Amino acid sequence: MAKQEDLFKNVVSHAKEYGFIFPSSEIYDGLSAVYDYGQNGAELKNNIKQYWWKAMVQLNENIVGLDAAILMHPTTWKASGHVDAFNDPLIDNKDSKKRFRADVLIEDFCAKLEDKAQKEIDKAAKRFGDAFDKEQFVATNPKVKEYYERKEAILSRMAKSLETENLADVKALIEELEIADPDTGSRNWTDVRQFNLMFGTKLGASAENAMDLYLRPETAQGIFVNFLNVQKTSRHKLPFGIAQIGKAFRNEIVARQFIFRMREFEQMEMQFFVPPGTELDFYENWKQKRLNWHLALGLGQENYRFHDHEKLAHYANAAADIEFKFPFGFKELEGIHSRTDFDLGAHEKYSGRKLQYFDPERNETYVPYVVETSIGLDRMFLALFSHCLRNEVLEDGSERVVLALPPALAPVKAAILPLVKKDGLPELAEKIFNDLKYDFNIISEEKDSIGKRYRRQDAIGTPFCITVDHDSLADGTVTLRERDTMKQERVKIEDLRKIIDDKVNFRTLLSKI
Repeated sequence: MAKQEDLFKNVVSHAKEYGFIFPSSEIYDGLSAVYDYGQNGAELKNNIKQYWWKAMVQLNENIVGLDAAILMHPTTWKASGHVDAFNDPLIDNKDSKKRFRADVLIEDFCAKLEDKAQKEIDKAAKRFGDAFDKEQFVATNPKVKEYYERKEAILSRMAKSLETENLADVKALIEELEIADPDTGSRNWTDVRQFNLMFGTKLGASAENAMDLYLRPETAQGIFVNFLNVQKTSRHKLPFGIAQIGKAFRNEIVARQFIFRMREFEQMEMQFFVPPGTELDFYENWKQKRLNWHLALGLGQENYRFHDHEKLAHYANAAADIEFKFPFGFKELEGIHSRTDFDLGAHEKYSGRKLQYFDPERNETYVPYVVETSIGLDRMFLALFSHCLRNEVLEDGSERVVLALPPALAPVKAAILPLVKKDGLPELAEKIFNDLKYDFNIISEEKDSIGKRYRRQDAIGTPFCITVDHDSLADGTVTLRERDTMKQERVKIEDLRKIIDDKVNFRTLLSKI
């Protein structure tokens, strides 16, 4: 656990030191759980967006994009259930005065049970080697079975208590499990109570006449209220989808783990509208499609898993998370939900407008069902950043820090490095820069030794370094260094564009999905 904490601290430190993420308003001591993306972070974030948008909209003939407003009519959130039901169970520790989500405390306790089970599995795997049968061991080992059965019993009880709003039992469960404040060890808890997560604001020229509004807690509702607008203007038949990337806001009880849980965050969501009765087939299909999108990044299949929900949201008839192995354990990265016809049906009821589709094949009119895929952009950023950041010991015993991002997502695609700041080398470097800048985000750097400059580019994930030396003036070649292998070769200046493009274009990444 200590090693994981050190790794996570290193991720946070590296993100700030190299211009990826800064605490917001830092000169005023910051704002809790709000962050700014620096020059390299903004580039990486935009590249993740492009990868998602191209895979979702550009590669699918029946999916189109939308950019809905953050502010929406307040009845939107009444219809969606957010006004009445968008709550988290809150609990305070009387001694430390700290506030926690009661369900997260219980889930963290269960994660420790799973860690204990995994340790037993790892020990057995090491002992039996190639002969080890994990499935049989999990099914027959008493200790492992006990860990898993206890975990399932706890989560099932919590889900039932939250569904019936039996908050007294949620507190009783915390006390029975002897869950303590993780920082102080105190078990002196208040009662559990519900806390609405929406930020309120006002619209109007004067306080007396202002309308109460909310900052949207999710982007999905902007898609639902525009369903007919998009369907009629795009002339798409079902099934078809609407995709959107946008900011959302939640007044989280406990915002923690860096950018994993924030109060202002960005979502990449797609709502896929389908005929009633077909939704579960499309749900399974989108589960696999979305996993393939993740696996194409090359972060390792062992770092992903599906978690099927036992406790379903009020709008769903099936739901699963794609979980990723962050430095602090497996946590939700993306959700896939079969939302039935709840959303469009609710907006019909509250608005008095029909949100229906005439199906020429069925010769009937109905409210479409919806399958949703929803991924947190900031969580995706953290998954990539934490996994790709590594310390490497080289053959000569020296070390380097490298951010081994997929090249298409790297903030800077190439760095142009004149060997010295004289003899015409900076001028040639500038000429190469001006030629390549129309195709790639590149930088030119002259300060420090070439070795130190290589290390700086490794640390921000730059796939290529282009060294301009005296031979470059004579024969029109440069030294091209590749980040991951550190291999160096002489190439012609006129070949640079094609060599770089072959490695960093989105086609290379998208073709793996």
